[in-house]
Amino acid sequence: MNNTFSVKKILILVTILAVPGFLYYLLQDKGKNRYHPLAFFGPKQLSGTFHTVRRKEVPDTLYHTIRDFKLVNQQGDTVRFPADSNKITLVNFFFTRCPSFCKDMNKEMARVVDTYKRNNYLRFISISVDPEYDTPEMLKEYASTYNARPGKWNFLTGGQDEIHQLSKKDFLVDALEDTSVSNNFIHSPMLILVDMNKHIRGYYNSGSKEQVDKLIDEIKVLIAEDLRNVKDR
Repeated sequence: MNNTFSVKKILILVTILAVPGFLYYLLQDKGKNRYHPLAFFGPKQLSGTFHTVRRKEVPDTLYHTIRDFKLVNQQGDTVRFPADSNKITLVNFFFTRCPSFCKDMNKEMARVVDTYKRNNYLRFISISVDPEYDTPEMLKEYASTYNARPGKWNFLTGGQDEIHQLSKKDFLVDALEDTSVSNNFIHSPMLILVDMNKHIRGYYNSGSKEQVDKLIDEIKVLIAEDLRNVKDR
């Protein structure tokens, strides 16, 4: 009886000692994307102003910001960026007659949409790089294959020059006509995470399940950060 009791005590003691180490491993290694702030992407410059951290002056940084724009969605409605209310936005570029990775890219987009379908702080935008062909009617048919709900996940079209300039200068990814093949465009497979202040906070390769899993995880970080910033205003 005493031996059995001693074994139980030892097992309990080992468990108590092991749990903190295991939690530390999760937080520092496996969970590192959840507990570190996300980077800012694009050109940066000093503003000339300062803020104070622990009684030390720290220079303020101006981060790359996506311009305001408006395009038309699959319902024929005008969609504005940024939204009228604070939103985190996930963006990608595609076209409906894409012969390569667009379908798989939007399947991964759909996976992220489904994960956050009840979260009102997120919206999703897929912008066609072939807007002359991709009319609202064409986009509506295409969007239906992913059960995309307008307002939550908008498929957008507009002027071709405007969209190609947005992709290059604002979202910092390629979008141009492929002159070697008819009806084809060269564009990025990236899913682009944008915060409430129109700053790019992450690029994720839609061709990698691990990258999209990381995106799903890091959206939680950005939600917490943006909500904290809104509260502090």
